[in-house]
This record gives sequence, C-alpha cells and structure tokens, in this order.
Amino acid sequence: MDPRHVVFRSGGERFALPLEAVSEVVNPQPPYARVPRAGASVRGAMNLRGRVVAVVELAPLLGLAAESLPDGQGQVLVIDRERRGLGFLVDGVLGVEPLGPIERPGESPPVRGLASVREAPVSVLDPDALCEAAHRLFGGKAEAP
Repeated sequence: MDPRHVVFRSGGERFALPLEAVSEVVNPQPPYARVPRAGASVRGAMNLRGRVVAVVELAPLLGLAAESLPDGQGQVLVIDRERRGLGFLVDGVLGVEPLGPIERPGESPPVRGLASVREAPVSVLDPDALCEAAHRLFGGKAEAP
C-alpha cells in the first residue's frame, strides 16, 4: 500500500485520502447541472472532459460547518468507483505527503483515524466509506448519477 496521501483542507480542518484513491484533482467547473432529489451538500454535476462527475461539498458531508465556497473556488478531488466519478469539493489541496502511523483507528466512518503530517494532525478518511456517505445524498439511491 502506498503510504502517501493527498492532504487537503475542508471546513477549517485538515484531512488526508490515500493517493491511490484520488484519480485527479481539478478546479471546479461551474455552472453545475442540478441533480434532482439530491441532498443540500450536492453542488450538482460538472462536465469533466466529456464525463459527468457529481460534485459534493465535503465539509457538510463530514458534519462540519462550512462556508459555502463561491462558484469556481476550491478544488475537486475526483474518486472513481465502479466506473463512476464522484468529486469532493474542498477548500484546497496542501500536497501529497507520507503520513505517520494512524492512531485512534475506528473513529466514526468515514474517518479512519488520526495521523500526523510534518508534525501536524490530520484526519485520515476512508475513501469507500466517504463515497458510500456521498451516495446516500442522491435521493436514497445506491449510486450517484
């Protein structure tokens, strides 16, 4: 397993996702297409080089109070699962870093635990649990659009 993680900010907190789970990082591309019956955290769908990617604001999905980013601000972490793209809108990517050991494993999903990056704490997210939580925002369906 690759110990490097994509480290980013969302809702005033620092998070990390395994590098192999993030297929790409892109700038948001509004206007977003509306997604019917989707939760408030769903920004909509964006066209990414001819591919439809649903965009979800990460902070509220994790239960954090987030100032809604203006259209076009922040960055989108794209995670591909089962040939479907799902994008998570974050405040900004800080870099790709190796993590220290994950402590307090078994935190509430999608948080796997806490680690450190350059002696600063970071919450490590489980990409599968994160995608599962996001999929529930789409009208109770098992899949995102």
